[in-house]
Amino acid sequence: MAKKGSEVRPIIKLRSSAGTGYTYVTKKNRRNDPDRLVLRKYDPVVRRHVEFKEQR
Repeated sequence: MAKKGSEVRPIIKLRSSAGTGYTYVTKKNRRNDPDRLVLRKYDPVVRRHVEFKEQR
């Protein structure tokens, strides 16, 4: 039997770098992205796209 996937795809929080406290919740593949994830996504508080960094 295969494992449920929590080892390979952990749930992470992406926190806005604009300082608004807005977060996205997503999963990532730990084998393909072992470093911390940084994505450019929309922050509705400041109404623009900003960098979201992985929070542990």
